[in-house]
Amino acid sequence: MAVAETFVPSSPQRRGMAKVSGARKVFTGATKVDRFGLILLGLLVVVAILAPVIAPYNPTVPSGIPFTPPLHGGHLLGTDEVGYDIFSRVLYGLRESLLGVLIVVTSGVVIGGFIGLVAGVAGGWLDTVLMRITDLFLALPSPLLAIAIAAALGPSFPHVLLSVSIVWWPFYARIMRGEVRALAARPHLEAARLAGAGPVRRGLRHLLPGAMPAIIVTASLDVGNLVVTLAGLSFLGLGAPAPAPELGAMAARGLQFLLQQWWVPVMPGITVFLLALGANMSGDAIADATGLNA
Repeated sequence: MAVAETFVPSSPQRRGMAKVSGARKVFTGATKVDRFGLILLGLLVVVAILAPVIAPYNPTVPSGIPFTPPLHGGHLLGTDEVGYDIFSRVLYGLRESLLGVLIVVTSGVVIGGFIGLVAGVAGGWLDTVLMRITDLFLALPSPLLAIAIAAALGPSFPHVLLSVSIVWWPFYARIMRGEVRALAARPHLEAARLAGAGPVRRGLRHLLPGAMPAIIVTASLDVGNLVVTLAGLSFLGLGAPAPAPELGAMAARGLQFLLQQWWVPVMPGITVFLLALGANMSGDAIADATGLNA
């Protein structure tokens, strides 16, 4: 009689199953409000990725009569003072905002995580020097410093991203360093040291994986703040010059028409609000699922 063989997933399959179960845990363990945030953020990400397919018009070419109201003349969200289709510009602005957030968060995690890991593993004078530099950045008002850097470099979206990245990494450095110092006191780290594992091996194989959950939760909670920060700098005129479709710049240029043609500044403003709302709720869901509530 044939004996049924037990199926044992391969390593890639196990990793894939772990990712799926982790994502399911975040969604099923979230409250109804946070689930709404996860769905909202997911929809906005999908819409941003498909912006070239969904957008009915070129976002930088006038496509209608100026100040066409929403749902008139083939323009879902109306047109602005030049005749640009607001719906198309909002889609591309959403895409640019998400890309900017991804760049800043990634740079913050890489730079801040590296500095915090080195400081936590090395200790001594190197830890002191790196943390004093970090404290110097944290002591300065980060929004004002970002504005000053962006203004000195000139109006440009890459300059905005660079200026925000410069002031954003210290948060991750502090968190990484604290997690590493806490993990370094664990028995298995002492056992690894006694077994001959050097600082680099202990840092990369034991300390970094253990500290990453806190970094990931921090990054997820940072997304909403970054959305508002990038939109705010664009609102101040530090982003890409017109006719680049940036949500903050669109809201700023349309603010003068708020009382008569309300849809010109309101539509990009609502988009920023929904993106920040979905990001904050999603961050709360991830924090709750991992048990690392900020």
